[in-house]
Amino acid sequence: MHATKHSLPAQTRKAMVGLLQANLADSIDLGYQAKQAHWNVKGMNFIAVHKLFDELHEQVEGYVDLVAERLTALGGQAEGTVRAAAKQSRLPEYPLGLIEAHEHLEKLSDAFALFGTNARKAIDEADEAGDQGTADLFTEIVRGTDESLYFLESHLQGWVPPAK
Repeated sequence: MHATKHSLPAQTRKAMVGLLQANLADSIDLGYQAKQAHWNVKGMNFIAVHKLFDELHEQVEGYVDLVAERLTALGGQAEGTVRAAAKQSRLPEYPLGLIEAHEHLEKLSDAFALFGTNARKAIDEADEAGDQGTADLFTEIVRGTDESLYFLESHLQGWVPPAK
């Protein structure tokens, strides 16, 4: 931990740095899962989902920055490389061979749902620790993640696999 004049007790800050680091890894992973889908999607509604996946990546990049900056403001050292994120992420690995839009939509909706669940747990953990700033940060992330999940799932509602 870095020295800081932050008013939260050192023990609380240390716990929040751990919480934030776990979510930083998830955020980096999620952002690049969306980018993987963006680069590789094919099929019906290509342009709509191609653009959606890029927008989701940009949104999650904002979460990466929020989380990393909060972590460092509390005296921590952000571990934000792709390799660090890969080791620490709690999200399932994204399948690299997906092509069809519905496959990407399913996998990304799974990932966004889990990411949102983890962020909700982080709100509770930060609240219990007495860190309203970190709880508020995760509340912001949950609101955005809920909307992203809605966008992803809306593409899947009413989807019928093509006849073979």
